[in-house]
Amino acid sequence: MTSKEFKSIDEQIKILESRGLNIPEKETAKDFLLKNNYYRISGYSLTLRKNDIFYKNATFQNIMDIYHFDHELRHILLKYIEMIEVHIKSVFAYEFTKQHGAAGYLDPKYFTDINQHKIILDNANKQKNKRLPHEAYLKHFICDLKQDIPLWAFVDLLTIADISFLYSISEDTIKDAVAAEFGLKVKSASKILSNHLHSMTIIRNLCAHGSRLYNRLFEQKPSLNKQEKKLLRTGKDGTIDNAHLYGFVIIMRKLLPPRDFAEMKEGILQLCRQYPFVRMDYYGFRSDWKTAL
Repeated sequence: MTSKEFKSIDEQIKILESRGLNIPEKETAKDFLLKNNYYRISGYSLTLRKNDIFYKNATFQNIMDIYHFDHELRHILLKYIEMIEVHIKSVFAYEFTKQHGAAGYLDPKYFTDINQHKIILDNANKQKNKRLPHEAYLKHFICDLKQDIPLWAFVDLLTIADISFLYSISEDTIKDAVAAEFGLKVKSASKILSNHLHSMTIIRNLCAHGSRLYNRLFEQKPSLNKQEKKLLRTGKDGTIDNAHLYGFVIIMRKLLPPRDFAEMKEGILQLCRQYPFVRMDYYGFRSDWKTAL
């Protein structure tokens, strides 16, 4: 079994230069490589090279711009995905407790998948035990009142994936009521919302763990209706591009209140103005996305 040899930062710089990358500010490049890892940033240079040879005029600054843009974009998306997460938790807790009471969520008979219900509760209980010494509201219910945590407080222990699964295994009446709050009132509303929440889980996890969104192709594509698919980029051969980030942004437009989505869009526009080199088509955005979204 062979292994890669260690390369110093200076050697990494020489490798990049030997491949045609222009690096006029070497000290800046060295600092960036040390802080961000040569292997990690390589993905941000894929659109600047072919067969490991950089295109003419490609610079290290180009790589840094793409990297910083992607970093800041992830933080913008995280802010608004959190809003969606808090909203879904609040509405779900309200609709569920209205039908089954504050502690009804503990009873598996109200869910369609007993095993999944147990997994979700086990995950939440691990969080509860971990956070108990530090969370006043948990101490209040468990130590002071010695009672089950009501669902409207318990949802704080759930991840976006947990609430997504809990919603998907709930009764149809509850799922329909929650979907209606998000403006989904068609026959398949609950299925659509389940798919959208799964999509938000994918993006949230990538953003939270600092994973690259730039030029990423998603195997699990977002579920869009006919009108939403018309907003996607169409290739010269007529194929629709639903494998990039743009499709997920279209979903966020549906799940966020118009004012919040407008704020998110403005944040992305400001980012584009700050980093004009970065091309949005590598995120799947259409050339007219500023007016189409």
